[in-house]
Amino acid sequence: MRETRIAQASLFDNYSKHEFGFRLKALSDVLDEYPEILTLIEGDLIDSSVKKVGRNGLSVESVFRCLLLKQQMGISYEQLSFHLSDSITYRTFARLPDDISPSRSGLQSTIRSIKAQTLENISDMLSIKWVKDGRINLEKIRIDSTVIDSHITPPSDSQLLNDSVRVLSRYLAKSQSQTGIKIRFTDKRKESKSLAFSIFNAKNAVKEQIYPKLLVLGRVVLKQVDRALDAVKLSGGSTPKTKQWVDDVEHYQALMQKVIDQTQRRVINKEKVLSSEKVVSIFEEHTDIIIKGARDIQYGHKVNLSTEVNGFITHFSIESGNPGDKDLFLPVLNAHEKNYGCLPSSVVCDGGYASKTNVDNGRSMGLKHAVFHKRVGISYQDMGVKIKTFKKLRNFRAGVEGNISELKRAFGASKAKWKGHDGFKAFVWSSVICYNLVRMARQQPG
Repeated sequence: MRETRIAQASLFDNYSKHEFGFRLKALSDVLDEYPEILTLIEGDLIDSSVKKVGRNGLSVESVFRCLLLKQQMGISYEQLSFHLSDSITYRTFARLPDDISPSRSGLQSTIRSIKAQTLENISDMLSIKWVKDGRINLEKIRIDSTVIDSHITPPSDSQLLNDSVRVLSRYLAKSQSQTGIKIRFTDKRKESKSLAFSIFNAKNAVKEQIYPKLLVLGRVVLKQVDRALDAVKLSGGSTPKTKQWVDDVEHYQALMQKVIDQTQRRVINKEKVLSSEKVVSIFEEHTDIIIKGARDIQYGHKVNLSTEVNGFITHFSIESGNPGDKDLFLPVLNAHEKNYGCLPSSVVCDGGYASKTNVDNGRSMGLKHAVFHKRVGISYQDMGVKIKTFKKLRNFRAGVEGNISELKRAFGASKAKWKGHDGFKAFVWSSVICYNLVRMARQQPG
């Protein structure tokens, strides 16, 4: 049984007389102002069809507060479990009853049950309320984009092939326990690992001789998978475990076919494969290839955000693919108009967003100033500023770099460590919520 909130977990607040203890106390006070947060999360954590019997688990409030603790501290679930059992300050903030010390698995299962869309709704709700209360100033905003990495190693064709062989062979080996059908197959995992290791350490000329062997091995595994799928489907098994096994095998089979195709084209045929057609991970297949200018290639997702004068994030979006910054200017304005019912007077971005079309559209929507710190042939008159105002707004824009740095360093948004596309988005939105809430807590009096 899970409750939304434990009304009186303790008669006393036991926060440490340390800077972090004061911050957690202020953050707790901010959270108490917005019980609507718990209402939004209830649907993800409380199953209305379950009878209210049995031992109480973590309340919805405690789960959300544990999530905020984890993002602030940048620690694992195992470490979070230890701190919650050891620290009075953390237990007080999380509002844990004396008889509950959550385990690593308990924390992981409950925190990850909060959906990415729910966290996005919480972020929007808080921002809208703060604008109405005058705590967020929309007089001027600054826009920038960055990349948040997926939790993968830099990809290589040989490792992708080896991963595919390893995963599919493991499913074939576990077929009997999950479907009741024993699959006879030749295990190629050891041979695949040896070939991938040889390719990793070989010179280019030698790699070209080894790759065909690995490709042949991969195609052999695909044939074994086809026979296994036919055998399981013909058995007529309809249990949930059987259906899940078939879905998983077909999913990784399709990915392996793509990996074999791109390896054949890139390594053997010497073709250039579009980044949109490439697979960079069979575990995090949602990952995009992002190239910003002449800098290193990154594997993750591009995000677009805006912050105001006090550093609060007023808009945040996780993009698909690698859209140009010019295309990300108007969506920020549209989102502000939709969420807040108004537009800032001044918007300033870096040179990547600069275009005459964006200036014209922004001014026509009602912006007083639409400024880019590199003018790229756009006149001061077009942007609606004088040189002195331009310089002030250009200096203001530089602050967004610090906001992004804090979001990544202090709240873990440099790399999203939760699995799957939904997990990626949930992790990032958790960081954004924590960033804004902590910033609001720092502004609390006393």
